[in-house]
Amino acid sequence: GVTAIYSSGSAFAAVKEGGEVVTWGDPDEGGDCSGVADRLAAGVTAIYSTEKAFAAVKEGGEVVTWGDPDEGGDCSGVADRLAAGVTAIYSTRFAFAAVKEGGEVVTWGDPDEGGDCSG
Repeated sequence: GVTAIYSSGSAFAAVKEGGEVVTWGDPDEGGDCSGVADRLAAGVTAIYSTEKAFAAVKEGGEVVTWGDPDEGGDCSGVADRLAAGVTAIYSTRFAFAAVKEGGEVVTWGDPDEGGDCSG
């Protein structure tokens, strides 16, 4: 059965027992996770959202994202830093900030909405 449901502005993501994720709603805003479905088949412990994207944290702290690539759905630019050790994620309308063990912060998404912490 479903243990939790999360929402973006136009989609839902449900976590089932065992950590499998099921999504529905606007496919461009997180309702379609088929591009990363293999990574969401098990082990997801929490999901966070922006208005148009989702970020799932798996056992061990790996992050998997999907949805609008410009609004947090694409973390490929920082994926190496999100492969393990993430303990929490925070979000704005269009960006994510992940906190890792040891306190490192990793951001992605729209740079004008908090997706770039380099400055």
